[in-house]
Amino acid sequence: MELITGIDKIEDRHAPSVVSIGNYDGVHRGHQFVIKTLIAHSQRLQAPATVITFEPLAKEFFAPGSVERITTIEERAQRLFELGVERVLCIPFDTDFAAYSPEGFVNDVLLDGLGVRHVCVGDDFRFGKARAGDFDLLQRIGRDAGFEVSAHETFELAGCRVSSGRIRTALIAGDFELAERLLGRPYTIQGKVQVGQQLGRTLAFPTANIVLPEMVLPVDGVYAVSTRVQGAEVAGVANVGRRPTVDGKENRLEVHLFDFDADIYGQNIEVRFVAKLREEVRFDSVDQLKAQIQRDARAARKIFAEMR
Repeated sequence: MELITGIDKIEDRHAPSVVSIGNYDGVHRGHQFVIKTLIAHSQRLQAPATVITFEPLAKEFFAPGSVERITTIEERAQRLFELGVERVLCIPFDTDFAAYSPEGFVNDVLLDGLGVRHVCVGDDFRFGKARAGDFDLLQRIGRDAGFEVSAHETFELAGCRVSSGRIRTALIAGDFELAERLLGRPYTIQGKVQVGQQLGRTLAFPTANIVLPEMVLPVDGVYAVSTRVQGAEVAGVANVGRRPTVDGKENRLEVHLFDFDADIYGQNIEVRFVAKLREEVRFDSVDQLKAQIQRDARAARKIFAEMR
């Protein structure tokens, strides 16, 4: 398993390959269906299964802040490796890459770089400068250059297409059950617990703090959560945001774990979102904030009690 971080990092040993190209944000059930097909081609052609993806996503590059991201590149790669992908090539989407012609991308990346034997993409796939390349062009180049091109089918659930956009909409709306069905797993955020301002302790609500990546997330506000920590699932209440009452600057996930007092600084935790309680708001005083946190904790405890 290998994460290749740029076209200039491709080495001779990365050829030959069988390739799928896409954003793969969320690595949802539709993506999982594609990966099964990719691995079947990989086994047939005896070439490593490779996914090409981008950071930032193309839409983020052209319109910063326009996409609520489900996963970081590290999480995407981890999920893809778990599905059996051997290599992930993450191409930085910048001005230079945006200027690549479709033919230049195929020649430099697919042929000269990865020695591609098969490419698996959607039938609406577009690539290259101004999205000039499409599935038909890729097929024509493949016939001339000697590699196969196939289109994967749309994956549907209950008659509706599974897509990253649909998952983002569900998460923004706080519909975590739908998001889980589409993802094939619960929506979670992972990270290492860092030392914060210790404000939670003064409010009698100590928190485990994760500094979030600088990208727009589909969750923002206060939630009932279940956290995987030290091998156990611990219920709690969490805030995602910049903590306006205390003039916070960083985007953080702060989790208060119910009936838990172990020292977990420096440890990795995974936070599963169960229900949205409210939006993040600015309070006039810390006392008002403390009173609201108490109400949030009671509301979260009630949710978990009703789930038993």
